[in-house]
Amino acid sequence: MNGPASVDRALEGCVAIVTGASRGIGRGCAVGLGARGATVYCTARGTSDSEPPEGGTVEAVAAEVDSVGGRGIAVACDHRDDEAVEALFERVAKEAGRLDVLVNNAFIIPNELTSGKKFWEVPLSNWDDMVDVGTRSAYAASRLAAPMMIEHGSGLIANISSSGAAEYAWHVAYGVGKAALDRITSDTGHELRRHGVTVVSLWPGLVLTERNEANRGRVKGLDFSKAESLYFTGRAVAALATDEALLERTGRAWTSRALADDYGFTDVDGTLPNGPMHKRPDALSD
Repeated sequence: MNGPASVDRALEGCVAIVTGASRGIGRGCAVGLGARGATVYCTARGTSDSEPPEGGTVEAVAAEVDSVGGRGIAVACDHRDDEAVEALFERVAKEAGRLDVLVNNAFIIPNELTSGKKFWEVPLSNWDDMVDVGTRSAYAASRLAAPMMIEHGSGLIANISSSGAAEYAWHVAYGVGKAALDRITSDTGHELRRHGVTVVSLWPGLVLTERNEANRGRVKGLDFSKAESLYFTGRAVAALATDEALLERTGRAWTSRALADDYGFTDVDGTLPNGPMHKRPDALSD
């Protein structure tokens, strides 16, 4: 499936960072912002193909951003390495002079996530993977993004979360990490609101990522017939970034599907997916 075609230049001049952008939802967010004209710094741990079946490189995603009308910049950055993350933000400040959008998507998915094994049956490293990269990394990146956005009196931080923050999904550490991420959204949104900076959590539904495509049919109980493409949440981020009343949404979690209703966008094939597997779209309050 190809990415979205460029529809307008509403985000021309906008500078964004999308973490974990070599594949999946991060890729979709980078391309969604690029399709509206943004410059997107796309990060991933490395710049070479990962092991099968997912594959994908951050250079390829940067090129995809270029192909839809934006400017993609590939950056190798391990978000567990604080010095590397600091260097990323210093580079953006030096080269672009501003930061308008941060998408915190970096996340490590252990092989055991969909195995059905219980928390006492999997390595303790599962916790470290999903909480260090996904929760701590979002906090660390937001901490560096905040001063850059405060300087300009505006900005959007979008944390890619999950309905697993509200109900059991996959794994104990997964749910704890996503719930903590939503709490980061609530509290950073509270502190940044007075500075004109918006922080939201986004809850995608079942997404047909490269990994899910490779494992399709192996995970029982999942119906991919109305799954979201990996570009759908990217369209949500781009819509948020162009919303003049964006600050009214700060500190809360929003489903990508609900934002499609609010902003009038569809998935790349013109359809509307089902949305999250769990309910509770109201999520957090200030």
